Amino acid sequence: MRISVLAKANSKIEKIEKLKEGEYKISVHEPAHDGRANLKIKKLLSDYLGIPKTSLKLVRGTKSKIKVFEIFE
Repeated sequence: MRISVLAKANSKIEKIEKLKEGEYKISVHEPAHDGRANLKIKKLLSDYLGIPKTSLKLVRGTKSKIKVFEIFE
């Protein structure tokens, strides 16, 4: 299963908004530098979905605001 994420780095408030089924908007404090925002997004998403971080893989958008994660069982 794939999930699309609209990422916002350097945000004052960390939050997750569900836009549609399989689409989320995630805001994080971390800057978009050295992959720090991607790691925080992955952690927040795994906590929100109730799955381990190892079950999520960033498959597209490492340097983009629009990211695609794949969920592995």
